[in-house]
Amino acid sequence: MGAKTNVLLVHGAWADGSCWAKVIPLLQAKGLNVIAAQIPLTSLDDDIAVTKRMLGMQPEPTVLVGHSYGGAVITGAATRAENVRSLVYITGFGLDEGESLESLSKQGAPSAGSTAIGPDNNGFLWIDRERYHSAFVADATETEAAVMAAVQKPLAIAAFTGVSRTPAWRKLPSWYLQCTEDQMIPPPAQAFMAERMRATVRSAPASHAAFMAHPAAVADIISLAC
Repeated sequence: MGAKTNVLLVHGAWADGSCWAKVIPLLQAKGLNVIAAQIPLTSLDDDIAVTKRMLGMQPEPTVLVGHSYGGAVITGAATRAENVRSLVYITGFGLDEGESLESLSKQGAPSAGSTAIGPDNNGFLWIDRERYHSAFVADATETEAAVMAAVQKPLAIAAFTGVSRTPAWRKLPSWYLQCTEDQMIPPPAQAFMAERMRATVRSAPASHAAFMAHPAAVADIISLAC
């Protein structure tokens, strides 16, 4: 692990770049150069474009990390990006070509947490604030969950239906943190995606937002990919 290795963190839906606040100091303590994207969550193409611009600012080898929907983003953003060393999925969507979050969600029964998601009148999806704690970040404190619910960044329906192109995980080494208490992406779905990308797998007894109660587990798997 070189001192100049970069780590680019990409958040998912209903969160923003500050969600990595507990993970970033742990990575910096390991001598890594860490930045976190602020993606707009307006469409898969928009979010990939923002991530690619940030990748272009990193001249040294970069480990690209995506949480949840951010996994779909890094899957596209790393394609043909020569400075990406590896991919890390934190209970992330490792989409294959032609897939979308919508198409994967139809392959099984709705997860417990997904029933808390609903649309507004402007084409965006939100998590019900009263159910945010149990659905998204059950192992965080009530105060942490309340703050995250209050500042949640909605996901555009266009991002939910956005179709993936050639996935970067076909050519890049990948790591996957499976969160066994995830109420948003069922553990069997996580295992399916990790297996087909031939990822190195670690697990944590974490909710969907593993970076809140299990930041060390998140930082450790990222370090392994460096």
